[in-house]
Amino acid sequence: MTAFSFLDLVPVVEGGSVANALANAADLAAHAESLGFTRYWVAEHHGMRGIAGAATSVVIGHIAAATKTMRVGSGGIMLPNHSPLVIAEQFGTLDALYPGRIDLGLGRAPGSDQRVAAAIRRTLDSDPNAFPRDVMELQSYFADDGQTGIVATPGAGANVQLAILGSSLYGAQVAAALGLPFAFASHFAPQMLDEALHIYRSHFRPSAVLDTPHAIAAFNVIAAETDAEAEYLASSLMQSFVALRTGNPRQLPPPIEGYVASLPPQFASALNDVLSASAIGAADSVKSAVQAFQARTQADEIIVACSVFDHAKRKRSLEITASVFADINKRVVLA
Repeated sequence: MTAFSFLDLVPVVEGGSVANALANAADLAAHAESLGFTRYWVAEHHGMRGIAGAATSVVIGHIAAATKTMRVGSGGIMLPNHSPLVIAEQFGTLDALYPGRIDLGLGRAPGSDQRVAAAIRRTLDSDPNAFPRDVMELQSYFADDGQTGIVATPGAGANVQLAILGSSLYGAQVAAALGLPFAFASHFAPQMLDEALHIYRSHFRPSAVLDTPHAIAAFNVIAAETDAEAEYLASSLMQSFVALRTGNPRQLPPPIEGYVASLPPQFASALNDVLSASAIGAADSVKSAVQAFQARTQADEIIVACSVFDHAKRKRSLEITASVFADINKRVVLA
């Protein structure tokens, strides 16, 4: 059986506001919980008008308060932007408020450009060992093992589940070496997915956290009643990708008919590549794409991303997605 989870960028739609985006995130999380999603992650991005999750730990608390049992966390916190002690305190606080439900996915990308990085007061460290060193320091605070000489309060003894995120081979290597779950960002950077999963599994070292690898693969799913409607809804995501790739990030735009056909061939080709880990369509089309992706990756868990302009349509997409996974998993049990 394949677990299914949700990754929310907390999109700010054109004509909307951050307040609307945060309210929608809480409503969507409660809906995802009712549909059986395993976990609900939000991602750290900075300086982007279309994403409301910059204060990631605060947003996680907001979502956790709107749910009861589902795991909630980061996908991810960009650890080089922060001191490990501060993250231990933030997520130790979240664990104290919502015990046994908090995940901490960690990445090393800046989640910003150079100007924003400077505004964060981030020091760019060229040492390739800086990130795993910070992860181990963070683990030490949670374990309260005395290695740092500092007691993280809150944080010491917190039951926070860590995972390593990546869109390249580096994250796979770190996750394997530390014996942690690994989540690959194939929803926007699918090029190295297969090689990264191979490296992670072949180099995995069992740890106190995991005996065997746990691979999570991100996958865009935009589902609707018909293939045509789903293609129409997906044009919002497509417009956002093109805007980002051309250096003009924007709020999530409303869908438009015939968007792909309007693009120059080079943009259409690039869009096809970046969305290669995606399912866009009615339930049967989504099911076929999910089954092919699972056969390809053998992922223990698929984390779904779904950027849809209309909140009600986005909730409906999650309903169809959950029914597809339930059907796939039922057939696995019966087999």
